[in-house]
Amino acid sequence: MVSPILTEIAATGGWQPVLHVHRRRVAPATTSRWCTTASSTATCSLSPKRSPCCSNVCGMTYPAMQERFADWNRGDLDSYLIEITARILAATDPETGAPMVEVILDKAGQKGTGTWTGQSALELGAPAPTIAEAVFARSLSAAKRERVTAAGVLRGPGTNFTGDRADLADAIGHALYAAKICSYAQGFALMRTAASEYEWQLDYGAIAMIWRGGCIIRARFLQRIKEAYDREPNLANLMLDPYFADVLHRAQSAWRKVIGAATSAGIPVPAFASALSYFDSYRTARLPASLIQAQRDYFGAHTYERVDRPGTFHTNWSST
Repeated sequence: MVSPILTEIAATGGWQPVLHVHRRRVAPATTSRWCTTASSTATCSLSPKRSPCCSNVCGMTYPAMQERFADWNRGDLDSYLIEITARILAATDPETGAPMVEVILDKAGQKGTGTWTGQSALELGAPAPTIAEAVFARSLSAAKRERVTAAGVLRGPGTNFTGDRADLADAIGHALYAAKICSYAQGFALMRTAASEYEWQLDYGAIAMIWRGGCIIRARFLQRIKEAYDREPNLANLMLDPYFADVLHRAQSAWRKVIGAATSAGIPVPAFASALSYFDSYRTARLPASLIQAQRDYFGAHTYERVDRPGTFHTNWSST
């Protein structure tokens, strides 16, 4: 009944309305909206973090950074947020002539949808660390007065970089794409977990297409996400799709290089680092969680499972 009306007023992407009407429940659309905003929060956190790397480590000027972002926007990173970042880096303050980002107070605001997504992820037990770190990064930026005080008390390393600056600048683009893939993988995995918990029937490819236009996370690689779910509708995680797995394999050397350079220079990159940790944790067959389970059993008798036989076990640790 409402489908023709919504189709008429919907934004368009690729000459088609970016609309998918779920005929059973409203809740999936709500979760999609939260994940949309949370993904934009994570992407926003990833993009500005590159500026300190470009300027402080790579020694790039604002015009050079603007051109770099504009170049990225002509490739796989083509997206609304990369596009406007290039424009922002080119803007100057009409009163002082200084770059606009130099005169804007570094206190990031937020409306709450990223927080809601983090809460949903925790409640559902669906790991979304990059989305959470993006929210925390904004919260930490808001503590401006404390940070100014801490800057005079807490010392960090110098920002001198002795490697190839041009090569590092190229690596940042590859790292950004890889981290962005991980961010979206977390959002879609969250929706998949919610669908299982609440018995929803979600078309993940159609959801990706909703974001092609009229949305701040509009990006070229949404088509790649649609293609991934066309290949495998029950895909457990976007990172397992052949295309995305290949991108991550090829980009991870640059990804690690950028995080290492930023860490050595004392530049915080929480979203970048959390995305890499998510990738490394997901691809690890055996994690050190066995020690956590042993600790939980020791202090709270929470029991554990064994690798050699089924069942639930408890150890009397005081007698071992």
